Amino acid sequence: IMMKKSTSASKASLVLFLCQMISALDVPLDSKLLEELSQPPTITQQSPKDYIVDPRENIVIQCEAKGKPPPSFSWTRNGTHFDIDKDAQVTMKPNSGTLVINIMNGGKAEAYEGVYQCTARNERGAAISNNIVIRPSRSPLWTKEKLEPNQVREGDSLVLHCRPPVGLPPPIIFWMDNAFQRLPQSERVSQGLNGDLYFSNVQPEDTREDYICYARFNHTQTIQQKQPISVKVLSTKPVTERQPILLTPTGSTSNKVELRGNVLLLECIAAGLPTPVIRWIKEGGELPANRTFFENFKKTLKIIDVSEADSGNYKCIARNILGSTHHVISVTVKAAPYWITAPRNLVLSPGEDGTLICRANGNPKPNISWLTNGVPIAIAPEDPSRKVDGDTIIFSDVQERSSAVYQCNASNEYGYLLANAFVNVLAEPPRILTPANKLYQVIANKPALLDCAYFGSPKPEIEWFKGVKGSILRGSEYVFHDNGTLEIPVAQKDSTGTYMCVARNELGKIQNEVQLEVKDPTMIIKQPEYKVIQRAGQVSFECTIKHDPTLIPTVIWLKDNRELPDDERFLVGKDNLTIMNVTDEDDGTYTCIINTTLDSVSASAVLTVVAAPPTPAIIYARPNPPFDLELTGQLERSIELSWIPGDENNSPITNFVIEYEDGLHEPGVWHYQTEVPGTQTTVQLKLSPYVNYSFRVIAVNEIGRSQPSEPSEQYLTKAANPDENPSNVQGIGSEPDNLVITWESLKGFQSNGPGLQYKVSWRQKDFDDEWTSVIVANVSKYIVSGTPTFVPYEIKVQALNDLGYAPEPSEVIGHSGEDLPMVAPGNVQVHVLNSTLAKVHWDPVPLKTVRGHLQGYKVYYWKVHSLSRRSRRHVEKKILTFRGNKTFGMLPGLEPYSSYKLNVRVVNGKGEGPASPDKVFKTPEGVPSSPSFLKITNPTLDSLTLEWGSPTHPNGVLTSYILKFQPINNTHELGPVVEIRIPANESSLILKNLNYSTRYKFYFNAQTSVGSGSQITEEAVTIMDEGKMVQPLYPRIRNVTTAAAETYANISWEYEGPDHANFYVEYGVAGSKEDWKKEIVNGSRSFFVLKGLTPGTAYKVRVGAEGLSGFKSSEDVFETGPAMASRQVDIATQGWFIGLMCAVALLILILLIVCFIRRNKGGKYPVKEKEDAHADPEIQPMKEDDGTFGEYSDAEDHKPLKKGSRTPSDRTVKKEDSDDSLVDYGEGVNGQFNEDGSFIGQYSGKKEKEPAEGNESSEAPSPVNAMNSFV
Repeated sequence: IMMKKSTSASKASLVLFLCQMISALDVPLDSKLLEELSQPPTITQQSPKDYIVDPRENIVIQCEAKGKPPPSFSWTRNGTHFDIDKDAQVTMKPNSGTLVINIMNGGKAEAYEGVYQCTARNERGAAISNNIVIRPSRSPLWTKEKLEPNQVREGDSLVLHCRPPVGLPPPIIFWMDNAFQRLPQSERVSQGLNGDLYFSNVQPEDTREDYICYARFNHTQTIQQKQPISVKVLSTKPVTERQPILLTPTGSTSNKVELRGNVLLLECIAAGLPTPVIRWIKEGGELPANRTFFENFKKTLKIIDVSEADSGNYKCIARNILGSTHHVISVTVKAAPYWITAPRNLVLSPGEDGTLICRANGNPKPNISWLTNGVPIAIAPEDPSRKVDGDTIIFSDVQERSSAVYQCNASNEYGYLLANAFVNVLAEPPRILTPANKLYQVIANKPALLDCAYFGSPKPEIEWFKGVKGSILRGSEYVFHDNGTLEIPVAQKDSTGTYMCVARNELGKIQNEVQLEVKDPTMIIKQPEYKVIQRAGQVSFECTIKHDPTLIPTVIWLKDNRELPDDERFLVGKDNLTIMNVTDEDDGTYTCIINTTLDSVSASAVLTVVAAPPTPAIIYARPNPPFDLELTGQLERSIELSWIPGDENNSPITNFVIEYEDGLHEPGVWHYQTEVPGTQTTVQLKLSPYVNYSFRVIAVNEIGRSQPSEPSEQYLTKAANPDENPSNVQGIGSEPDNLVITWESLKGFQSNGPGLQYKVSWRQKDFDDEWTSVIVANVSKYIVSGTPTFVPYEIKVQALNDLGYAPEPSEVIGHSGEDLPMVAPGNVQVHVLNSTLAKVHWDPVPLKTVRGHLQGYKVYYWKVHSLSRRSRRHVEKKILTFRGNKTFGMLPGLEPYSSYKLNVRVVNGKGEGPASPDKVFKTPEGVPSSPSFLKITNPTLDSLTLEWGSPTHPNGVLTSYILKFQPINNTHELGPVVEIRIPANESSLILKNLNYSTRYKFYFNAQTSVGSGSQITEEAVTIMDEGKMVQPLYPRIRNVTTAAAETYANISWEYEGPDHANFYVEYGVAGSKEDWKKEIVNGSRSFFVLKGLTPGTAYKVRVGAEGLSGFKSSEDVFETGPAMASRQVDIATQGWFIGLMCAVALLILILLIVCFIRRNKGGKYPVKEKEDAHADPEIQPMKEDDGTFGEYSDAEDHKPLKKGSRTPSDRTVKKEDSDDSLVDYGEGVNGQFNEDGSFIGQYSGKKEKEPAEGNESSEAPSPVNAMNSFV
């Protein structure tokens, strides 16, 4: 039974002792027993250590204690005996140690200042109180002072000092005016912790003459007032803005010491205009989230319940728009002593052993001293059974004279702790507390518990007998509990009888008899069955029972788990229920419940009301859900569940699935528990502590699973200690000076009781002997601050709840936070293996300098410059990472003949360490890349000019170029190879003595001393002899022009390349993402008319040739005209157009005459001038603003006419349209005829006209196209 807390410490200790002798089966104790046992004194009430009293009232110093026999009391004052009988003003309350000092009848409180201590004594020892320091409160008057008026300029800062009188305790400070109204405070004006009033900047409205500081002394209920202070603000224009400066604290740093458990208050108040804003941070950490508060407009940082982990540097930052300033406060948290393990009362029997343990912590670590009966143990009478070992007193073979009260005093410079703990040696004969001849009745096959509550010192031995003269009970069929209870797990009929328990120790023996009766269980031998009945019919449910004849059963019938309707149609018999004149409302589940004083059973059946007799057909379906779930045999960790199966629906039930819901931790969520065969309708279920169970059952057949049954009644198991501890415990630091301990929290189901918490313990491995522990709740992480960098810690996390602790957890090893490595790898060496590969070696750094988990080494390397070219370029560093403790690595992909630098850095989980000194190495020469380009120009009958560019990556010093070439005949067969070596400083070469009209293939590469680089290839053709023309080496389509009307457009182009090309035109709406539309051009024409276009629409167009590597012209864009019916249709009949055509014809005739005259002169022009004429690789544009042709140069006779034709529609001149053609440097011209048969090639920029093949049109000439060809 859970023991109620005793009202005194003495009873509590005895209860603890008795509970040790009486097991967890909770047999009640007789309260009178506690009053009969001898017991040393225990202090139950005393005044506080620092006791400030009102000097106007009587002083009451409390001291209450209990013991058996009742203790007597005495006092000391300032370390000497205080004889209260000699002081008429002092009295002691009856049956108490409380002193009353009469001040109100003439005594003076100051005369009784001092240190008081109370002693409570009886024949078994003496307990002492704390040292109680008595001090009368004081509220002195303010000293008179002459206060000068404060004159201050607008915008300046100001401090009004309060300087209150020193009182006991210190007064509460506040500022008011003459009307006793509190002065408003804000970010600009606020009161500091010292009581002064601070103005960050003064404003004109701050002018007043009644700034008054008040001090309130709570103990004496008095308020003192300072003289009013006058402030006058002098307005200045303009007001100068100022960046922040700190008014308090001064300087850049300060120190603060606070005690563990106290409230830490840090303050920063700043001056400045605009008013500064204060922000607080903790350097190297975070402010504790649940214990940090900001007060006084964030000028005060408040941290409650401080601990050693809160030590560190706190920075306040004051900022306005002009700048900022800051102050660092170094906080050290010390600790007055606090208990780790306070000594506990010890109750022993003569001859037994025991220990008193007194462990406390603090900063600095407190000193432990022992007293016995109020006397230092060193000078106390010796006790051979006692041995003092530091913070532990060991008792062995104690006797009754060993009874005493021991005091443990733990003290350091910040305070002390005093604890009394008695050792009570008792010699008591056995007593049995269970009433004699108590009758126990149980049902057969259920457990039987027979009590034998006892007490004695030494602890008695308990024996059980059956019958007065029976033999002692032994064997596995009995369970003997520590509290004396006899358990028969499965009681049978033959277990009925008299049982006797005997308690004996060396001081005596006592016995007690109890009676056990085992009854037959109540059973339903004929259960009600499922019934289907027509309306207005009659139906009966049977419920026949069998029970123990000595038990009187009562039968209750329910409908749908409710009482039967109050209706005379329901007739309840001895073992049946009859329903007359059945209606639809009678449809439902009927349950008969049989109760006796010891057990209860029930059974249910369903009634279905139908309109007509059913005509059942064999329907195979999932079973109906089970019903009538019942919980019996409730134990702490198990229970029996039974149920009635639902209809199988013509398919036998194969198994039942049992599920449970935890209504305490996860309501509404069902979990799988177990399953049993379909022939079984009861199951013994294992339970966990502190779970509010509900169960449901699901039937399964070959068709499927039934719906779940209705939930059973709820069953809340008793709480217990946790069975398991959190898993996945880890310790990994997030900062160099912390250790982050994490774990996976237990689920509510695993808590086993209320108040789930975690005891987090840690100690530095191989360094600390003691564990440091903290208890936390509702978290899965704890941060230990102030740790050394990267040291191993032993860590364990133990679960606990209100009932106790889980088993001792296993320890794991974690590490505090990593910091960047301290040193760089040394002795870095580089071995160049070839022109693109090097091997780097280094010495590993000492592991202690890594300051973390060694992850590997990183090699940073970069190319400084090429040894063949000193030009500066962007340096791109490359990084290779080598995992683990490797001391070498390969550097691939280097550039030959280059200078490189590298350094090596060690890497841990925090980052990279310092770099080693840069190491320079050079790669040897390699083979060069291919020449950057190879261009073949100026073809003649027997020569070609080759131009090339040096390799992009020479990879060394070039020694020469190698040129190979061979002819290609008409069947594409290659001829003999000719090889020429060319000096490295050359960039062009004229090849002579070649065959005319022959195609050659060229192979060209560069060489270094290492070897030859990759080749670049090209083909070229020498020009043919008289009467033939060389086709261009690269086919092309250029000068795509368009003439657009409303619904059609004329597209024309120029073509150079092999004969018989098959052209096509692609077009689409400009800006559209739709695919191009394609139109095939018949024959080899160089124009095409696109029809069916939309008026006023922009189109894109391009021309391509099939079978020629898929090349296309560049895109052109045109726009159709608006829908005006007569503009384009009749253009050929317009007078202006006829006149224009006549002018154009006349101009062409003049140009033909000029060309004819020049040809007859037989003038030739050099190739150089030909190239000059092609400086613009496309034609020169006409002046479109006045409709005239482009200008001609007449500087000398030998220069050719410039080309005069329309540029492409994008107004750009494309280089590839001219530079890639060798024809431009030949004697002939690749002319072509326009649609009207006129030859316009003579205007294409060539001086001499040659026969050419043209593209003739089979269609009628388009006047629009004709115009577009010239304009």
